[in-house]
Amino acid sequence: MKTKNYILILLVAFSCTMCNSSKKEDVVPTEKVSKTDNDKHAVLSAADSLKLVNHEIEVKGDVEFPLQLSVDSLKNMKVITIDNLKITGKNGEVKREVKTCKGVLLKDILEKAKIKQNDHKDRNFYIVARASDDYKATFSWAELFNNPTGENTFVLFEENGKPVKNGEMILICKNDIRTGPRHVYWLKSIEVYKVK
Repeated sequence: MKTKNYILILLVAFSCTMCNSSKKEDVVPTEKVSKTDNDKHAVLSAADSLKLVNHEIEVKGDVEFPLQLSVDSLKNMKVITIDNLKITGKNGEVKREVKTCKGVLLKDILEKAKIKQNDHKDRNFYIVARASDDYKATFSWAELFNNPTGENTFVLFEENGKPVKNGEMILICKNDIRTGPRHVYWLKSIEVYKVK
């Protein structure tokens, strides 16, 4: 009887060991695959990149004056020059540095389009900057009109004295801790929505 119990305990222990080791083996490849997928971004050919370029950005949604803005129309607004702009990734690493760039404040564009506010207390809006590839960055009304972010969020059209690459206009928030996540290439539209 003791021998049977001993063999039974050994079988249970062996089974548990096999279960745990198979779980460990299953977890490791899954982690590797998901990490690899997150770190890889599709590399676009020059032809594919050109397909994403917009010659105008549309300002739409809850605005009184929808706009179609080109680089020329941005140049006719209040243009600001930014020096030493660093684009940082999700881990804080510097991905790219731009010595000088020119653009217009996003809040100036929104003031021109005039957000549909019922009165001065009507501030529950969010703004979506959308790219041709459907990448999106969001801002709140308070962030842009009652916070230093409003003085640091730009639609850029020139970098180092040349037209911007990856679209004629891009959006950037230069006071973000990591500027990459709200760096919108191939800017297609600026959309204003009321929080309901």
